[in-house]
Amino acid sequence: MVESGSSGFAHHLITGKWTSVFASFLIMAGAGATYLFAVYSGDIKKTLGYNQSMLNSMSTSKDIGANVGILSGLLAEVAPTWFVLVIGSLTNFIGYLMIWLAVTGRIAKPELWHMCVYIFIAANSQNFANTGSLVTCVKNFPESRSIMLGLLKGYVGLSGSLLTQICLAIYGDDTTSLILFIAWMPALISLVFVYTIQVKEVKVKQDNELKVFYQFLYLSIALAVFLMAMTLTQQHKKFKPKEYMASAIVSCIIMCLPAVVAIRQELLLWRKMKELTTEKIVEKPLAIDPFKQSPSNNGEQQPKKSFFADIFNKPKRGEDYSILQAILSIDMLIIFISTIVGIGSCLTAIDNLGQIGESLQYETKTTKTFVSLVSIWNYCGRVFSGFISEILLTKYKIPRPLLLSAVLLLSSIGYLMIAFPFNGSLYVASLIIGFTFGAQLPLIFAIISEIFGLKHYSTLFNCGQVAIPIGSFLLNKELTGKSYDREALKMHGLEGLEHRPKLLVCKGKQCFALPFKVMALATFLGAVISLILVVRTWEFYKNFKGETYIKFDEEEKKKKKGSDTASSSARGAK
Repeated sequence: MVESGSSGFAHHLITGKWTSVFASFLIMAGAGATYLFAVYSGDIKKTLGYNQSMLNSMSTSKDIGANVGILSGLLAEVAPTWFVLVIGSLTNFIGYLMIWLAVTGRIAKPELWHMCVYIFIAANSQNFANTGSLVTCVKNFPESRSIMLGLLKGYVGLSGSLLTQICLAIYGDDTTSLILFIAWMPALISLVFVYTIQVKEVKVKQDNELKVFYQFLYLSIALAVFLMAMTLTQQHKKFKPKEYMASAIVSCIIMCLPAVVAIRQELLLWRKMKELTTEKIVEKPLAIDPFKQSPSNNGEQQPKKSFFADIFNKPKRGEDYSILQAILSIDMLIIFISTIVGIGSCLTAIDNLGQIGESLQYETKTTKTFVSLVSIWNYCGRVFSGFISEILLTKYKIPRPLLLSAVLLLSSIGYLMIAFPFNGSLYVASLIIGFTFGAQLPLIFAIISEIFGLKHYSTLFNCGQVAIPIGSFLLNKELTGKSYDREALKMHGLEGLEHRPKLLVCKGKQCFALPFKVMALATFLGAVISLILVVRTWEFYKNFKGETYIKFDEEEKKKKKGSDTASSSARGAK
């Protein structure tokens, strides 16, 4: 029975699916702390006396932690969403707090492996935030999954620049304090909305759903434009504390504007609920994930199969795969390889952006600008791939894997601009790398959900991310870090010495030339390999609507028919 009065609406508002979307925006806006590593990595290098290989070991541990989310995915299969978010808050706070204590000398100087563990724990927290909020939103809006992914991942892209503005207002231009800030702020946001984010069973479909998402898009664009304006202004003008505070306040106001849209939509849903019969419950939290129940059963219980049954007897694309069926498929292998070279190369470039700027004689202030630009264009890539890929797919039947191939090809151009630098090339390269990095993630997550279904999505999208730390380890630690140190030793004439100083700085084009040539070639080959997936899934995407959403559409029609029948009966009774 539907509650009436202000208390009933308050409960509906707090637990509503649109409120959940807004809360997820805020959580995602705080979940991009890993992208700020290039800002404070210099402090770690100086205070702890690390060379580039040691720093890249930390960077690789960060990437492994940020992308090995199988634990959070499996936990989400058996635990409530609030528990997943709480675990993420705790690991974020503990990990970054220990790094801050080490850098500020408040604890004894830790060993390198200690720092690697700390940053692994801190970075791994974003998987719990992703699983808790992103997967929930995708399940609440299955027909708009690509758009939903683009928006949510877009806010992750903006988080680096947004967190920087807020941190400048609180702590000033102190990069060490940034570590403390990203320890408590994201953790606090997740705890505040821990009960708001939950999967909802919606039996009344909103026809204006796409229109609402476009309203969210316009507000996020306004935030991105403002952050870019502030970033460029701060590059040419030294801000006073009051100006930093004003910039942060405006950023937070724009960030919170989607709440107005969410409240309005929840009010509309509330009114629809009151129009229906009191016996008809329109929306309620699910005790059981609706995507774990196949709508083709028509109410009949199907016999349970063994976890290891029918591993190689795979269903059609778009149907629900088991975890092993998906992991052992050729489609997932292609996605895995493309992710290793694509996102692995992007992360390597982003993590080393501070040292790249230093080697090419850019000022420290300018290097921070590069990091903010990467963050903003990261957002642009995520929103672009979410909205534009949906339009191209629904209107022109252009498959998402083809867009992934195009994005990989574009990213290789950005790496060549670093391998063969010219005046201002790092500005252009940071835009391309930020955009392509952002565009890849929503595409990969959407492709996984479309090909393998939503039943085990919380686990499968985290399995897909496992490729990222592999690429980071090979390209960042083994290739880029060792190549940089080798060039630094050459520059200082220290080759062949048994006892080499840890802190060496390389200056010149040669410092990063070799690894970025390799990454440009690897990404180009990744684009070619991803074309195999285009060929394999061409027919599937050609009939995409019928193959993927037919079950969901049939369910919605049945629900709508049932609602109409109930409404007609109620009017007849009157």
